[in-house]
Amino acid sequence: MLTIVLAVSLVLLSILSLFVGVIDIQLTSLLTGDLEALRIFFVSRLPRLLAILCTGVGMSVAGLIMQQLCMNKFVSPTTGATISSAQFGILLALLFWPGSSLMGRAIFAFITAILGTWIFVWFIQRIQFKDVVMVPLVGIMFGNVIGGVTNYLAYKYEMTQALSSWLVGHFSLVLRGRYEIVYLVVPLVILAFIFANHFNIVGMGKDFSKNLGVPYNLVLFMGLTIAAMITASVVVVVGSISYIGLIVPNVVSMFKGDKIRGTLADTALFGAIFVLVCDMIGRVVIAPYELPIELIVGILGSILFIGLLLYRLKHGRRAVRLGSASAGSCAAAAFHMDGGED
Repeated sequence: MLTIVLAVSLVLLSILSLFVGVIDIQLTSLLTGDLEALRIFFVSRLPRLLAILCTGVGMSVAGLIMQQLCMNKFVSPTTGATISSAQFGILLALLFWPGSSLMGRAIFAFITAILGTWIFVWFIQRIQFKDVVMVPLVGIMFGNVIGGVTNYLAYKYEMTQALSSWLVGHFSLVLRGRYEIVYLVVPLVILAFIFANHFNIVGMGKDFSKNLGVPYNLVLFMGLTIAAMITASVVVVVGSISYIGLIVPNVVSMFKGDKIRGTLADTALFGAIFVLVCDMIGRVVIAPYELPIELIVGILGSILFIGLLLYRLKHGRRAVRLGSASAGSCAAAAFHMDGGED
């Protein structure tokens, strides 16, 4: 039922977004063949909508994959250094391949995003005692280190202005011919659906995976690669958009549980809706000017992140107390069954 509601809502909001913008477009103008209206529709409005949908679906699914594989609800492309690594790759492309196309920059972003994500997961796997909050904090610090190196190189080689387009996410520059790389999200999300059960098994631990005959390391690196490539595809076209991969999977899991197979479709739909709503707010709140979607998502995401943090910590402690009480009851029951101590 929830999936149907989300799907219908997404369709209605998508249609509405096509007619929201600085230039007013009427449905009658499109139906009567107004050339100017058709040009704006197919060159700007429709590509923007498709980029928004790919961004929302892709970043949400990437976050869900990372959370499942890392067994931590606070891991995402934002807190796992994936976005920072992709930005670093774009800077390297600007420095060493100045005349590169968008695809050339995407290749650099793919490589650095994959490597950055792998290094982050490799590092946290070697932390013996890791708290649920410590893991994303390590990722944030690691991302800040990469971001610091990126900013240093950008200032040193006077590339700050060229790099600025990828530091703040926005859809205002999405036009036909300049956004199609984000379509790579589609086959990657399909792969995520195909291997959802494998990700779910790997998320239960190495020993559990081996007992079921699932190659733990292979599936882990495949899932991280899919998440990193989705993130890099979005960053190259739209720029940095935080919190989507963190907030959306957590909100959906509150209603649908933690099993990735059962939540993947709803996560993708709700992610698209979330980004679409934030984009429309950015377009109308100070019209005819437009706010970057990173600003809107950052405000809403920060509030939701704090709420989720408090919720997870509260219920996590409660689960520990219930588990301790359950263990105590079992021990007492065993004591009485044995007739007490001799």
